[in-house]
Amino acid sequence: MEIPAGYAGQRLDQALARLLPEYSRGRIQAWMRSGDLRIDGRMRRPRDPVRGGERVELEAVLPVCTRDRAEAIPLRVMFEDEHLLVIDKPAGLVVHPAAGNPDGTLLNALLHLDPALEGVPRSGIVHRLDKDTSGLLLVARSLQAHKRLVVALAAREIGRRYLAVVRGVPVAGGTVDAPIGRHPRRRTHMAVVRDGRPAVTHYRVRERFRAHAALEVRLETGRTHQIRVHLAHIRHPLLGDPVYGGRPRPPPGIGAGLAAAIGAFRRQALHAEALTFTHPLTGEGMRIEAPPPADLAALLTVLREDCR
Repeated sequence: MEIPAGYAGQRLDQALARLLPEYSRGRIQAWMRSGDLRIDGRMRRPRDPVRGGERVELEAVLPVCTRDRAEAIPLRVMFEDEHLLVIDKPAGLVVHPAAGNPDGTLLNALLHLDPALEGVPRSGIVHRLDKDTSGLLLVARSLQAHKRLVVALAAREIGRRYLAVVRGVPVAGGTVDAPIGRHPRRRTHMAVVRDGRPAVTHYRVRERFRAHAALEVRLETGRTHQIRVHLAHIRHPLLGDPVYGGRPRPPPGIGAGLAAAIGAFRRQALHAEALTFTHPLTGEGMRIEAPPPADLAALLTVLREDCR
Protein backbone atom coordinates (compact mmCIF):
# COMPACT_ATOMS: atom_id res chain seq x y z
CA MET A 1 0.00 0.00 0.00
CA GLU A 2 1.29 3.47 -0.88
CA ILE A 3 0.35 6.74 0.82
CA PRO A 4 -1.17 9.10 -1.79
CA ALA A 5 0.73 12.29 -2.59
CA GLY A 6 -2.34 14.31 -1.56
CA TYR A 7 -1.78 13.30 2.07
CA ALA A 8 1.55 15.20 2.23
CA GLY A 9 1.93 17.30 5.39
CA GLN A 10 -0.37 15.20 7.58
CA ARG A 11 0.84 13.21 10.58
CA LEU A 12 1.57 9.62 9.66
CA ASP A 13 -1.00 8.24 12.09
CA GLN A 14 -3.66 10.56 10.67
CA ALA A 15 -2.91 9.52 7.09
CA LEU A 16 -2.85 5.84 8.02
CA ALA A 17 -6.17 6.15 9.85
CA ARG A 18 -7.68 7.39 6.57
CA LEU A 19 -6.08 4.58 4.59
CA LEU A 20 -7.12 1.93 7.13
CA PRO A 21 -10.52 3.19 8.35
CA GLU A 22 -11.44 -0.22 9.77
CA TYR A 23 -8.79 0.21 12.51
CA SER A 24 -8.68 2.81 15.27
CA ARG A 25 -5.95 5.41 15.34
CA GLY A 26 -4.82 3.98 18.69
CA ARG A 27 -4.32 0.52 17.19
CA ILE A 28 -2.36 1.99 14.28
CA GLN A 29 -0.11 3.90 16.69
CA ALA A 30 0.48 0.70 18.69
CA TRP A 31 1.47 -1.16 15.52
CA MET A 32 3.89 1.65 14.61
CA ARG A 33 5.54 1.50 18.03
CA SER A 34 5.79 -2.30 17.99
CA GLY A 35 7.26 -2.40 14.50
CA ASP A 36 4.33 -4.37 13.06
CA LEU A 37 3.59 -1.39 10.81
CA ARG A 38 6.60 0.03 8.95
CA ILE A 39 7.03 2.88 6.50
CA ASP A 40 9.49 2.25 3.65
CA GLY A 41 10.79 -0.74 5.62
CA ARG A 42 11.59 1.08 8.86
CA MET A 43 9.88 2.18 12.05
CA ARG A 44 8.51 5.72 12.12
CA ARG A 45 6.84 7.78 14.83
CA PRO A 46 3.09 8.46 14.65
CA ARG A 47 3.73 12.23 14.64
CA ASP A 48 6.22 12.15 11.73
CA PRO A 49 5.01 14.07 8.67
CA VAL A 50 3.91 12.45 5.42
CA ARG A 51 5.82 13.26 2.25
CA GLY A 52 3.60 11.25 -0.08
CA GLY A 53 4.48 8.05 -1.89
CA GLU A 54 5.74 6.15 1.18
CA ARG A 55 5.28 2.37 1.15
CA VAL A 56 3.22 0.99 4.04
CA GLU A 57 4.01 -2.53 5.29
CA LEU A 58 1.68 -4.13 7.85
CA GLU A 59 2.67 -7.51 9.29
CA ALA A 60 0.40 -7.64 12.33
CA VAL A 61 -1.80 -10.66 12.92
CA LEU A 62 -5.22 -9.36 11.94
CA PRO A 63 -8.10 -10.37 14.20
CA VAL A 64 -11.42 -11.57 12.91
CA CYS A 65 -13.12 -8.27 12.15
CA THR A 66 -16.72 -8.97 12.97
CA ARG A 67 -18.93 -11.16 15.15
CA ASP A 68 -22.06 -10.28 13.25
CA ARG A 69 -24.19 -13.21 12.24
CA ALA A 70 -24.92 -14.30 8.70
CA GLU A 71 -28.51 -13.82 7.50
CA ALA A 72 -30.20 -15.19 4.39
CA ILE A 73 -31.13 -11.81 2.90
CA PRO A 74 -31.41 -11.89 -0.92
CA LEU A 75 -28.80 -9.78 -2.74
CA ARG A 76 -28.55 -8.80 -6.38
CA VAL A 77 -24.95 -9.47 -7.46
CA MET A 78 -23.92 -7.43 -10.52
CA PHE A 79 -20.34 -8.74 -10.68
CA GLU A 80 -18.23 -11.27 -8.82
CA ASP A 81 -14.88 -12.98 -8.99
CA GLU A 82 -12.52 -14.34 -6.34
CA HIS A 83 -11.46 -10.81 -5.31
CA LEU A 84 -14.58 -8.62 -5.71
CA LEU A 85 -18.32 -8.37 -5.43
CA VAL A 86 -20.48 -5.54 -6.76
CA ILE A 87 -23.92 -5.48 -5.13
CA ASP A 88 -27.02 -3.58 -6.28
CA LYS A 89 -28.34 -2.56 -2.84
CA PRO A 90 -32.10 -2.04 -2.56
CA ALA A 91 -33.51 1.03 -0.87
CA GLY A 92 -34.36 0.36 2.77
CA LEU A 93 -31.38 -1.91 3.46
CA VAL A 94 -28.92 -0.55 6.06
CA VAL A 95 -25.27 -1.18 5.13
CA HIS A 96 -23.67 -1.74 8.58
CA PRO A 97 -25.12 -2.91 11.90
CA ALA A 98 -25.46 -0.06 14.40
CA ALA A 99 -27.62 1.08 17.28
CA GLY A 100 -31.21 0.56 16.19
CA ASN A 101 -30.15 -1.78 13.37
CA PRO A 102 -28.20 -4.63 15.01
CA ASP A 103 -29.00 -7.06 12.18
CA GLY A 104 -30.88 -7.30 8.91
CA THR A 105 -28.14 -5.30 7.17
CA LEU A 106 -26.12 -5.65 3.99
CA LEU A 107 -23.18 -6.84 6.10
CA ASN A 108 -25.26 -9.69 7.54
CA ALA A 109 -26.37 -10.63 4.02
CA LEU A 110 -22.78 -10.62 2.75
CA LEU A 111 -21.66 -12.98 5.52
CA HIS A 112 -24.34 -15.44 4.36
CA LEU A 113 -23.32 -15.04 0.73
CA ASP A 114 -19.61 -15.53 1.50
CA PRO A 115 -18.69 -16.58 5.07
CA ALA A 116 -14.98 -15.92 4.32
CA LEU A 117 -15.76 -12.18 4.41
CA GLU A 118 -15.62 -12.48 8.21
CA GLY A 119 -11.84 -12.19 7.86
CA VAL A 120 -11.91 -8.98 5.79
CA PRO A 121 -12.30 -5.55 7.47
CA ARG A 122 -15.94 -4.46 7.57
CA SER A 123 -16.76 -7.70 5.74
CA GLY A 124 -15.21 -6.19 2.64
CA ILE A 125 -17.47 -3.15 2.34
CA VAL A 126 -15.30 -0.38 0.86
CA HIS A 127 -17.80 2.50 0.80
CA ARG A 128 -21.40 2.95 1.83
CA LEU A 129 -24.80 4.23 0.76
CA ASP A 130 -27.53 5.68 2.95
CA LYS A 131 -30.28 3.29 3.98
CA ASP A 132 -32.81 4.70 1.52
CA THR A 133 -30.40 5.22 -1.39
CA SER A 134 -30.38 2.33 -3.85
CA GLY A 135 -27.58 1.16 -6.12
CA LEU A 136 -24.07 -0.15 -6.50
CA LEU A 137 -21.67 -0.97 -3.68
CA LEU A 138 -18.16 -2.39 -4.05
CA VAL A 139 -17.09 -5.25 -1.77
CA ALA A 140 -13.57 -6.68 -1.45
CA ARG A 141 -13.29 -10.43 -0.86
CA SER A 142 -9.61 -10.47 0.17
CA LEU A 143 -7.33 -8.36 2.35
CA GLN A 144 -5.17 -7.48 -0.65
CA ALA A 145 -8.14 -6.28 -2.69
CA HIS A 146 -9.50 -4.35 0.31
CA LYS A 147 -6.25 -2.48 0.92
CA ARG A 148 -5.87 -1.51 -2.73
CA LEU A 149 -9.48 -0.39 -3.11
CA VAL A 150 -9.31 1.75 0.06
CA VAL A 151 -6.22 3.48 -1.37
CA ALA A 152 -7.93 3.94 -4.75
CA LEU A 153 -11.00 5.45 -3.07
CA ALA A 154 -8.84 7.87 -1.05
CA ALA A 155 -6.98 8.84 -4.23
CA ARG A 156 -10.33 9.49 -6.01
CA GLU A 157 -9.68 6.75 -8.53
CA ILE A 158 -13.11 5.10 -8.17
CA GLY A 159 -15.80 6.83 -10.22
CA ARG A 160 -19.33 6.93 -8.82
CA ARG A 161 -22.28 8.12 -10.90
CA TYR A 162 -25.76 8.67 -9.49
CA LEU A 163 -29.24 9.31 -10.86
CA ALA A 164 -31.06 11.96 -8.81
CA VAL A 165 -34.57 13.38 -9.17
CA VAL A 166 -34.82 16.89 -7.72
CA ARG A 167 -37.42 19.52 -7.06
CA GLY A 168 -37.26 22.45 -9.44
CA VAL A 169 -35.52 22.61 -12.81
CA PRO A 170 -31.88 23.76 -12.83
CA VAL A 171 -30.99 26.03 -15.74
CA ALA A 172 -27.85 24.02 -16.47
CA GLY A 173 -25.41 21.62 -14.88
CA GLY A 174 -22.59 22.72 -12.63
CA THR A 175 -20.36 21.96 -9.68
CA VAL A 176 -21.04 22.43 -5.98
CA ASP A 177 -17.79 23.05 -4.11
CA ALA A 178 -18.83 23.61 -0.50
CA PRO A 179 -17.44 22.10 2.75
CA ILE A 180 -19.65 19.70 4.70
CA GLY A 181 -19.71 19.09 8.44
CA ARG A 182 -22.13 18.43 11.28
CA HIS A 183 -25.13 20.74 11.44
CA PRO A 184 -24.48 23.29 14.22
CA ARG A 185 -27.80 22.54 15.95
CA ARG A 186 -29.17 19.25 14.59
CA ARG A 187 -26.25 16.97 15.31
CA THR A 188 -27.65 13.99 13.41
CA HIS A 189 -27.74 16.09 10.23
CA MET A 190 -24.97 17.30 7.95
CA ALA A 191 -24.76 20.80 6.46
CA VAL A 192 -22.62 23.14 4.42
CA VAL A 193 -20.47 24.79 7.10
CA ARG A 194 -17.42 27.00 6.93
CA ASP A 195 -15.14 24.68 8.91
CA GLY A 196 -16.37 21.46 7.28
CA ARG A 197 -14.39 18.99 5.21
CA PRO A 198 -13.88 19.81 1.50
CA ALA A 199 -16.65 18.38 -0.67
CA VAL A 200 -17.16 18.60 -4.43
CA THR A 201 -20.18 17.37 -6.41
CA HIS A 202 -20.62 17.62 -10.20
CA TYR A 203 -24.06 17.45 -11.82
CA ARG A 204 -25.70 17.82 -15.21
CA VAL A 205 -29.34 17.89 -16.26
CA ARG A 206 -30.37 14.63 -17.93
CA GLU A 207 -34.13 15.27 -18.24
CA ARG A 208 -36.34 18.28 -17.54
CA PHE A 209 -39.93 17.93 -16.40
CA ARG A 210 -42.48 20.61 -15.58
CA ALA A 211 -41.41 21.17 -11.97
CA HIS A 212 -38.67 18.56 -11.47
CA ALA A 213 -35.51 17.33 -13.14
CA ALA A 214 -33.47 14.14 -13.42
CA LEU A 215 -29.78 14.81 -12.83
CA GLU A 216 -26.64 12.83 -13.44
CA VAL A 217 -24.41 13.35 -10.40
CA ARG A 218 -20.74 12.47 -9.98
CA LEU A 219 -18.82 12.58 -6.71
CA GLU A 220 -15.32 13.95 -6.45
CA THR A 221 -15.31 13.44 -2.67
CA GLY A 222 -17.43 11.15 -0.49
CA ARG A 223 -18.73 12.97 2.57
CA THR A 224 -21.68 11.76 4.61
CA HIS A 225 -24.96 12.71 2.86
CA GLN A 226 -22.91 14.74 0.34
CA ILE A 227 -25.30 14.66 -2.63
CA ARG A 228 -28.34 15.27 -0.45
CA VAL A 229 -26.72 18.23 1.32
CA HIS A 230 -25.22 19.82 -1.79
CA LEU A 231 -28.42 19.63 -3.86
CA ALA A 232 -30.43 21.11 -1.00
CA HIS A 233 -27.77 23.83 -0.73
CA ILE A 234 -28.42 24.93 -4.34
CA ARG A 235 -32.19 24.84 -3.66
CA HIS A 236 -32.86 21.70 -5.68
CA PRO A 237 -33.33 19.08 -2.95
CA LEU A 238 -33.92 15.46 -3.78
CA LEU A 239 -37.57 14.59 -4.24
CA GLY A 240 -38.75 12.61 -1.23
CA ASP A 241 -35.79 13.42 1.01
CA PRO A 242 -37.25 13.40 4.54
CA VAL A 243 -34.22 15.14 6.10
CA TYR A 244 -32.98 17.73 3.62
CA GLY A 245 -35.98 18.14 1.32
CA GLY A 246 -38.10 20.41 3.49
CA ARG A 247 -41.84 20.03 3.83
CA PRO A 248 -43.19 18.16 0.78
CA ARG A 249 -45.27 20.55 -1.32
CA PRO A 250 -46.54 19.30 -4.70
CA PRO A 251 -46.04 22.09 -7.27
CA PRO A 252 -49.24 23.89 -8.36
CA GLY A 253 -51.05 22.66 -11.44
CA ILE A 254 -49.75 19.08 -11.50
CA GLY A 255 -52.05 16.22 -12.34
CA ALA A 256 -53.64 13.96 -9.75
CA GLY A 257 -51.50 11.03 -10.88
CA LEU A 258 -48.22 12.88 -10.34
CA ALA A 259 -49.40 14.33 -7.03
CA ALA A 260 -50.24 10.82 -5.82
CA ALA A 261 -46.89 9.45 -7.06
CA ILE A 262 -44.94 12.18 -5.28
CA GLY A 263 -46.91 11.66 -2.08
CA ALA A 264 -46.26 7.92 -2.21
CA PHE A 265 -42.51 8.22 -2.83
CA ARG A 266 -41.19 8.10 0.74
CA ARG A 267 -37.42 8.04 0.24
CA GLN A 268 -34.83 10.27 -1.36
CA ALA A 269 -34.91 9.79 -5.15
CA LEU A 270 -31.26 8.79 -5.45
CA HIS A 271 -29.72 5.75 -7.14
CA ALA A 272 -26.03 4.83 -7.50
CA GLU A 273 -26.19 3.71 -11.11
CA ALA A 274 -22.54 3.22 -12.15
CA LEU A 275 -19.10 2.38 -10.76
CA THR A 276 -15.85 2.71 -12.70
CA PHE A 277 -12.55 1.49 -11.24
CA THR A 278 -9.42 -0.48 -11.94
CA HIS A 279 -9.55 -4.08 -10.76
CA PRO A 280 -7.19 -4.18 -7.77
CA LEU A 281 -5.54 -7.48 -8.75
CA THR A 282 -5.81 -7.80 -12.54
CA GLY A 283 -5.46 -4.11 -13.46
CA GLU A 284 -8.46 -4.43 -15.80
CA GLY A 285 -10.66 -1.37 -16.27
CA MET A 286 -14.11 -2.08 -14.78
CA ARG A 287 -17.46 -0.43 -15.47
CA ILE A 288 -20.57 -1.76 -13.71
CA GLU A 289 -24.06 -0.27 -14.19
CA ALA A 290 -27.43 -0.89 -12.54
CA PRO A 291 -30.77 0.37 -13.88
CA PRO A 292 -33.04 2.33 -11.54
CA PRO A 293 -35.22 0.17 -9.27
CA ALA A 294 -38.92 -0.22 -9.90
CA ASP A 295 -40.07 2.60 -7.59
CA LEU A 296 -37.74 5.17 -9.16
CA ALA A 297 -38.47 3.96 -12.71
CA ALA A 298 -42.21 4.31 -12.05
CA LEU A 299 -41.72 7.84 -10.68
CA LEU A 300 -39.78 8.85 -13.82
CA THR A 301 -42.57 7.42 -16.00
CA VAL A 302 -45.21 9.53 -14.22
CA LEU A 303 -43.02 12.65 -14.45
CA ARG A 304 -42.66 12.13 -18.22
CA GLU A 305 -46.38 11.58 -18.67
CA ASP A 306 -47.10 14.78 -16.76
CA CYS A 307 -45.18 16.73 -19.42
CA ARG A 308 -47.42 15.56 -22.28
